[in-house]
Amino acid sequence: MNTPGTIDRPLTHDPMKQAPMKTSPSEPAGSAIPDFTTAGANESRQNRTRQMQLIPEALARAHMHEQLRVAESERRAVRLVTARRMQRRAERASLRARRALAMAVMQ
Repeated sequence: MNTPGTIDRPLTHDPMKQAPMKTSPSEPAGSAIPDFTTAGANESRQNRTRQMQLIPEALARAHMHEQLRVAESERRAVRLVTARRMQRRAERASLRARRALAMAVMQ
C-alpha cells in the first residue's frame, strides 16, 4: 500500500507541484471547496512567521520590564529600611544628648 504517489509517499513534498485531489463518486457534487490561489495563504503565512518571530522579543521585553520593576521596588524597600534604622539611631543619640544636658544642668 506504500507505493510512490500515494498519500503516505507522495512523489514530491512541495504542495504546489502535487496533483490536485480528485473528487470521489460517493461525494455529492459541489461539496468540495473550489480551487483558489495560494497568494493570500502565502502572505498570511509570511505575516504569521514575522509575528511568531517577534513573540520571543516581546516576551523578553516584558520579562526585563518586570525585572526592572522588581529591582526598583527592592531598592525602595532597602532605602526605607535604611531610613528607619538611621531615624532610630538619631532618636537614640538625641536621648543621650538630652540626658547628658540634664546631668550637666543638675550638677
